[in-house]
Amino acid sequence: MTERVPAEPHRRRRAHGSLETQVLAALHEAQGPVTAGWVQKHLAAELAYTTVMTVLTRLLAKNVVTRRREGRSFVWMPVADQAGLAALKMRKVLDGQRDRRAVLASFVTSLPEGDEQLLRELLDQAADED
Repeated sequence: MTERVPAEPHRRRRAHGSLETQVLAALHEAQGPVTAGWVQKHLAAELAYTTVMTVLTRLLAKNVVTRRREGRSFVWMPVADQAGLAALKMRKVLDGQRDRRAVLASFVTSLPEGDEQLLRELLDQAADED
């Protein structure tokens, strides 16, 4: 009879995009452009340097971060502030839907009254600027 070896506990998978969110949060906390090593040190999770580089490269491909060469490495910075990044995420979700009208209608009708009024004011202001 063979002895049964207990299975290793399964690692819990991160929510989709959570690493990207953590990396972006670290970049926003920085006082300027930073290296991937700096990002790695400032993340709550213990991640390999290669993992941080993979996330940064994916964010670069999505035009969410930018980089420039400094010496032998790159320094990284976010493209937009927190509000701009949230708007980018909302736009990407909307772009992924077939019926934009239905999605927007559902979004607008679920807004609290104060937010609905703010959205109306912002739309009026945008129309005036055109």
